[in-house]
Amino acid sequence: MLGALLRIPFQALVARIHRDLAAAGYGDLRPAHFTVFQHLDREGSRLTELADRAQITKQSMGYLVDYLERRGYVERVPDPQDARARVVRPTERGRDVERRARATIREVEREWAERLGERRVRELHETLRDLAAYLEGRA
Repeated sequence: MLGALLRIPFQALVARIHRDLAAAGYGDLRPAHFTVFQHLDREGSRLTELADRAQITKQSMGYLVDYLERRGYVERVPDPQDARARVVRPTERGRDVERRARATIREVEREWAERLGERRVRELHETLRDLAAYLEGRA
């Protein structure tokens, strides 16, 4: 049941972000595209890094990045570390999506704090951060 308890709030948050972005004029984005933004470094990330972080195939990540690039959310540029390689980085349009998504997340967290109390939401953050660090081998 723990998986469902984690999945339900996550899916509610993703649906809210999707709705708010669509209302702001980004109706061409789907929740699958959020995976790219979630794992994309501001200075750029290689496609293979994005796929590894998202735990999807390079081909699947390539499909998502191609879609976002055609619509002006990301661009591919030469990798400053290796001229043979390219990195994906957000454009101004992509950075606006990130800003709006973060604003929605803050709004949802405020709503959850109103319902559950600020202390419980803060403890939830701390617990999930600790669990993520443990699972990623940092703790």
